[in-house]
Amino acid sequence: MAGSSTATGGTDTVVQLSRHPVGYVGILMAVITGVLHLVLAPNALEMNQTMGVLFILNGLGFLVGVAVYLTRFWRRELYIVAALYALATIVALFVFQGFGVDAFYMRGSLNPMAVITKAVEAVIVVCAVYLYAAED
Repeated sequence: MAGSSTATGGTDTVVQLSRHPVGYVGILMAVITGVLHLVLAPNALEMNQTMGVLFILNGLGFLVGVAVYLTRFWRRELYIVAALYALATIVALFVFQGFGVDAFYMRGSLNPMAVITKAVEAVIVVCAVYLYAAED
């Protein structure tokens, strides 16, 4: 695991911090996309109730993933789960908005939030795959 125990005096704690800088990049990216999805959820709810619920679940999914990553319960295989989760959210944009560059447009204008969240999620995929490969 890419974590080291914060335990002192021989006692185990649940919290484990990442030993690899790429882990912190992944954490930052997951927090960014998680928070953005939660902030954007009310707007998505106004347009489509299902989409709004998916935004909430997606945001919570990334934040819960960070919480699990920072515990002793994290396992190497979960890097693959994290990469697939982030990849699935990228693909979901195209499924719901259409395949192609048009998926990044809303009402004829470039949607910067779509660009930011998908770029951040692509970084998460790269981080998770890298950490999986780097794991002992």
